[in-house]
Amino acid sequence: MRDFFRLEALGTSVRTEVMAGATTFLTMAYIVIVNPGILAAAGIDPGAAFVATCLAASIGSAMMGLLANYPIALAPGMGLNAYFAFGVVGGMGVSWQVALGAVFLSGLVFLAVSVLRVREWLVNGIPLSLKLGIAAGIGFFLGLIGLRGMGLVVANPATLVGLGKLSEPSTLLAVAGFLIIAGLSARRVPGAIVIGILATAALGLPLGLTHFQGIASLPPSLAPTFLQMDIAGALALGIVGIVFTFFLVDLLDNAGTLIATTHRAGLMRPDGSVPRLGQALLADSGGAVLGAALGTSTTCSYIESAAGIQAGGRSGLTALVVAALFLLTLFLAPLASAIPGFATAPALVFVACLMAQALRDLPWEDATDYVPAVITALAMPFTFSIATGIGLGFITHAVLKLAAGRGAEVHGAVWLVAALCVAKFALA
Repeated sequence: MRDFFRLEALGTSVRTEVMAGATTFLTMAYIVIVNPGILAAAGIDPGAAFVATCLAASIGSAMMGLLANYPIALAPGMGLNAYFAFGVVGGMGVSWQVALGAVFLSGLVFLAVSVLRVREWLVNGIPLSLKLGIAAGIGFFLGLIGLRGMGLVVANPATLVGLGKLSEPSTLLAVAGFLIIAGLSARRVPGAIVIGILATAALGLPLGLTHFQGIASLPPSLAPTFLQMDIAGALALGIVGIVFTFFLVDLLDNAGTLIATTHRAGLMRPDGSVPRLGQALLADSGGAVLGAALGTSTTCSYIESAAGIQAGGRSGLTALVVAALFLLTLFLAPLASAIPGFATAPALVFVACLMAQALRDLPWEDATDYVPAVITALAMPFTFSIATGIGLGFITHAVLKLAAGRGAEVHGAVWLVAALCVAKFALA
């Protein structure tokens, strides 16, 4: 195992990787509860969606660990599941079977692009300044999600967002959890994030905020969704726009996550390129195809993997541990659902603080570099979309370089994505 995952070369150990995998799993385990609820709004059986979510996350994470040797976990993506349920099925009146067909087709396009190395050319063509902006922006996006989960940030009709009720017990526990994580990390305690999550959940027990619902149960049937995607229906409807949207958002979100996590793990090359990117792209695209076949919306890399990276995860063994835990979750659904959102949210905020360090390395003397990076970082949380932030950053980078008379510095991949994003925004 040490040789296969190159643990010594990466400066890690089996114990550290197991702890990191558990950390990543705990920060993203919410998906097994949230995703079935969203897909149920599209008419998908929630029990089957639960099983599909666990299996898609397990298979996708295992593929990433074994093919690319990266500590990055996969699962059905937030945002894409909402677009699937509310945008495609609810808004366009498309059946969920046809929508799954569109996800499957977008995954095949994704796979073809990955095999042809076009996507690798695309990701490696992104300038380092934009990569740093993407890393920080995803951190800010993650921070906003975490602050909302903690109850510190709430919607406000007058100011868009506002301060939540600090007197709420769950919010107070979440704040305590964040301080526990930050304090333990400052003291360099291994597994600080896992300890903080479990401690926060335990503190909620006497207050009735954490509900122990048992340990084991048999998983529901997958039959209602397994291989139910209607590919012929998707092709007959000619829903090219839907397939393109799934593909583009998946492409940009995955690219952003790969850049952010490899940068955080110290696995990115000095020139900003991502090693073993081809294998990582195959895992991403393969996970999307298999997820649709199982019966869930697009599967993609999870930015929550940064929590496991912070806990020391550096190899694919971390992802393999996540895969095993998602399989275990099939039979431990009551126990997994006992970890409340206010216990995992502080970990996301802490990771956001770490990821914001990427802005430190920006070339602040060149406006054509730092302005697009900052626009990218700001747009992600304020539009609540990683893909939109990346798109706006690409467009700004290309336009500013051109305005400065330095259009030759813009990589062809940036021009391509910028043009696609302009088209997408124009048709939105």
